[in-house]
Amino acid sequence: MKVGVVGLGLIGGSFAKAYSKAGMEVYAYDTDTSIMHFAMLSGAVKAELTDDILPECDLIIISTYPEAAIAYMEQKGPLIGSKPIVVDTCGTKRNVVNAGMEVASRHGFTYVGGHPMAGTQFSGFKYSKDTLFYRAPMVIVPPVYDDPVFLDKIKQLLKPAGFGSITVTTADKHDEVIAFTSQLAHVVSNAYVKSPTARVHAGFSAGSYKDLTRVAWLNPDMWTELFFDNKDYLINEVDILIKNLTEYRDALENDDREKMRQLLSDGRRIKEEIDGN
Repeated sequence: MKVGVVGLGLIGGSFAKAYSKAGMEVYAYDTDTSIMHFAMLSGAVKAELTDDILPECDLIIISTYPEAAIAYMEQKGPLIGSKPIVVDTCGTKRNVVNAGMEVASRHGFTYVGGHPMAGTQFSGFKYSKDTLFYRAPMVIVPPVYDDPVFLDKIKQLLKPAGFGSITVTTADKHDEVIAFTSQLAHVVSNAYVKSPTARVHAGFSAGSYKDLTRVAWLNPDMWTELFFDNKDYLINEVDILIKNLTEYRDALENDDREKMRQLLSDGRRIKEEIDGN
């Protein structure tokens, strides 16, 4: 299999390493030539993904910010041809998928929206690893939902990455859910550490602090673009959280222990129901 990877950050670099380890020919492109050279020296990438190699690829993975992914497909669309399957890995899907499907239809290549549910608080090729996606979920937004042969082909193309499951959904449903499961978590974590008390927490914290603040160490440029790309769903989740937090605050201010007990019991019950306990 011949694979092209566009963007050698954490996600793209991990795809390159995983496919290279699986014995595939990996070609890549990154705007940072020093990263390109390092990726080739490390053996993760065979050579640069040039215009003449694009139509020879079986799979092209675009691992950039959403706007850059759209721009790349617009620019290279006429060169891709009918052989490759193009998959993006952007953290939001509506804008990218709408553009990707239109460009693919215009130029005759096959496009699938994608989002690997894996990552770390760190970014960049140096933190990428060939096992990043091992047993992780992969979400895809295909052009058709009723073609099992096509869907199986996508699963086979993604198999070398080691995903534990592949979920098929729509772009709208993806963005609605990801606003809660990922984006809101990053907002909360980033806002949480802004308490002045965070600077004197040493010696007073255990696992809870570490768990809640892990993703506060984020990439501001990337997350700003993702947040605004999905601002309607994210605003809704932030509003729900503010409403819920206000109930806890009001219970404290009113010395209402029964209300607090009820709020805590409700939260625990919902968590148990979600986890199936």
